[in-house]
Amino acid sequence: MVVSVHELTGFQRDLLYVIAGFDHPSGQRIANELEATLDTEITHGRLYPNLDTLVEKGLVEKGQISRRTNYYALTDDGAASLRARRAWEDDLYVPSSKAP
Repeated sequence: MVVSVHELTGFQRDLLYVIAGFDHPSGQRIANELEATLDTEITHGRLYPNLDTLVEKGLVEKGQISRRTNYYALTDDGAASLRARRAWEDDLYVPSSKAP
């Protein structure tokens, strides 16, 4: 069963998009990308519990790079959930023909 991305927080959706954009990023790489994009500090206490939630929901796979560093990757369900979200967004968003 594919988990609906609508059930996730905005931060968790952002995590999925960052993970999808990199090849097996570490938690630190994910945090760095979000910090640069959101212009705010991503704390350990915010990042890792949310990554663990995505793993528990079957949207993300967690593996080991080294004894102290894990990697994260989208599962097939995670990728399907993101595709479904993008399709929903594309269906709803109709650009205005009038420029501001």
